[in-house]
Amino acid sequence: MNAGMKLPGAVKPMRTWRGQGGIDIAGDLWGDPAAPLVILQHGGGQTRHAWKGAGERLGAAGYHAVALDARGHGDSQWASDGRYDQDAMIADLKCVIAALGGRKPILVGASMGGANSLVAAGEGTIDATAVVLVDVAARIEREGAERILAFMTRKPEGFDSLDEVMEAIASYQPHRKRPRNLEGLAKNLRLDPSGKFRWHWDPKFAMSFKELEARQRRYEAAARQLRVPTLVVRGGISDVLSEEGLRHFQAICPQAEVANIADAGHMIAGDRNDIFSDSVISFLQRTVPPLPAQVIT
Repeated sequence: MNAGMKLPGAVKPMRTWRGQGGIDIAGDLWGDPAAPLVILQHGGGQTRHAWKGAGERLGAAGYHAVALDARGHGDSQWASDGRYDQDAMIADLKCVIAALGGRKPILVGASMGGANSLVAAGEGTIDATAVVLVDVAARIEREGAERILAFMTRKPEGFDSLDEVMEAIASYQPHRKRPRNLEGLAKNLRLDPSGKFRWHWDPKFAMSFKELEARQRRYEAAARQLRVPTLVVRGGISDVLSEEGLRHFQAICPQAEVANIADAGHMIAGDRNDIFSDSVISFLQRTVPPLPAQVIT
């Protein structure tokens, strides 16, 4: 179930899979299907398109990159029962991995997707070969989390124009240069029957963001059990993952490596995709290297 009509220029997903309870999960793929599998999971309120640049780079570097739309986001189906909790999303992830052949994946996740990766790998629900957490760890800053929620719940009645949408984005990401062409917003929006522009996700999803302390206790327990190679990528100007939060994570997950991306905010892949991709690929080439024949030169 999805509400509204796609805008002209919206890109269709390359594949769909059945998730938990039969929900359709949409995704895009890059690279050789026989190469090491990398699952890319976006943050709350984002879509798979956040990973396009990184997915292409990973594919060229000898990995099979698969970027998913989480349930209720992008071109994935909305949950009729309103279930957008972490366990439901991890169950979807298990279904997709099984459909891709059941191979042990590398889990790369930003914000919400990173928290899902941390819990899935740390609790042993998914047997991962490596984990990359993008601007998220066991502890996150409440102020930053609340700013995300405020952005997501802004204008619940919908936007009147693309310019109004751009104003909302610019107020959340003032460090980014505004695009001249607003057509790129099409992949993140839908047009409802009244002519209003709405985000490409189920409004019920925002209601699932609660009980931060309880969630962080689960994240910390998972981090203490994490045994696979781990990389945390932090945005240098992020207000979600602080330096203190990063040090705490390294103390409870000693194998974790860290990459700080200067001039990047919480949405690192969108702010500095080139440096972000280089950091992730360098880490993976040391920890889960591809077969030489799978690297495109």
